[in-house]
Amino acid sequence: MLSNHNPSSTSSEEIAKPTRKFPLPARNTIQGLRSGTSSSCESLESICNAHIKPHTRGDVRWDAINMVAKGNDLNLSHFRLLKRVGYGDIGSVYLVELKESKAFFAMKVMDKESLASRNKLLRAQTEREILGLLDHPFLPTLYSYFETTKYYCLVMEFCSSGSLHSLRLKQPNKHFTEEATRFYCSEILLALEYLHMLGIVYRDLKPENVLVRDEGHIMLSDFDLSLRCSVNPTLVKSSSAHESSNGPSGGILNDEQAIHGCKQPSSFFPRILPSKKNHKSKSDFGLMVGGCLPELMAEPTNVRSMSFVGTHEYLAPEIIRGEGHGSAVDWWTFGIFLYELLHGITPFKGAGNKATLFNVVGQPLRFPEKPSVSKVAKDLIQGLLVKEPQKRYAYKRGATEIKQHPFFHGVNWALVRSATPPIIPEPLDFSKYSRKAKYSPMDKKIADIVASDKSKHTQPDSSYEDFEYF
Repeated sequence: MLSNHNPSSTSSEEIAKPTRKFPLPARNTIQGLRSGTSSSCESLESICNAHIKPHTRGDVRWDAINMVAKGNDLNLSHFRLLKRVGYGDIGSVYLVELKESKAFFAMKVMDKESLASRNKLLRAQTEREILGLLDHPFLPTLYSYFETTKYYCLVMEFCSSGSLHSLRLKQPNKHFTEEATRFYCSEILLALEYLHMLGIVYRDLKPENVLVRDEGHIMLSDFDLSLRCSVNPTLVKSSSAHESSNGPSGGILNDEQAIHGCKQPSSFFPRILPSKKNHKSKSDFGLMVGGCLPELMAEPTNVRSMSFVGTHEYLAPEIIRGEGHGSAVDWWTFGIFLYELLHGITPFKGAGNKATLFNVVGQPLRFPEKPSVSKVAKDLIQGLLVKEPQKRYAYKRGATEIKQHPFFHGVNWALVRSATPPIIPEPLDFSKYSRKAKYSPMDKKIADIVASDKSKHTQPDSSYEDFEYF
């Protein structure tokens, strides 16, 4: 949601004027949470604007950008605003068309004055930095970033089919089948695994933040609540000592300490499923060690954040108790996410926010009689929704442990991207938006809409409430 104060008048020349640097806010509590991981603005901008990420190398949108930009940086004058498609705590998202092309994008526009007045500048910077790092089929691509005197603008992929939340509401009885749930959760699991490998604790998983692409695959979005730290991905080739491992050592750190690094404990080794083959085959790629396949460990287990951030129905108990939290909160939210897709409700929702938080901490997990789900699905949910993070499923071994759970039996993890989605959305007719906006100047229209958003005091269209408290 944009700020509630009255916007100052803005000329079209002011809005269209691009600037280069992303100013750092004055040192405060929020900056102390993440400043230690900030990369330079200049290097990140070159990553976003100059380099095509490997997994999007064949993306025609890059061709359109190169054709229109002609070696220069993009700015607001290159785009035509078509429609506002979403809004949240730090900005609004618009469907835009790149002029002189038929390429469409999602542009997140953040009001600088609003961010500064609410101490949200660092949240905007964190999201931009994370987006600049990502190169994954189930995560967003940042095509361009630029500023004006009034706004920060992120140009990303547009997902025309809305969120997984809206798609769930269209299903019979407002929940997905177990087969569809397995598909969506497998893609989310790979996205979370990748984020943890980069030292990013996501912290805001929910169906509203999972967007559905045209072909039916998903994209995890919104990274302004994420926590960054360092991590040491390790290929583990021994199965000894896993069961006797005591896990990461050390006490709880505050956020400022946490960002300086979360080391992978060298003393713990994961459980490895034995191979059923008697001989090595070409498919093993020579990686078999002692009859076992190695596992990639990339879980930032030692990070501890003391912030109180998230969505009430998805908050992990350790966040509510104020004990400090790490990457295990993502596996708690993954369990809530799995529960909601299968049942159409979250497990601890109360009559109000306080009741919900009380239920998360104090009430046992229960399953409704209908719809009925398989025993393996219940087993995975029960393992993920353990209130003590150290005993929670995937606490030590992360996504590797979840991949081996019977709920995901039969999933070919290397080919998830090529699997046929359970639901193929109907294509969106972009032409109707393009016709309406044909004669609307981008700079003036976006100023008018942002000003209108502020004056209406609108709230995000969601059954959940986001909050952040320090």
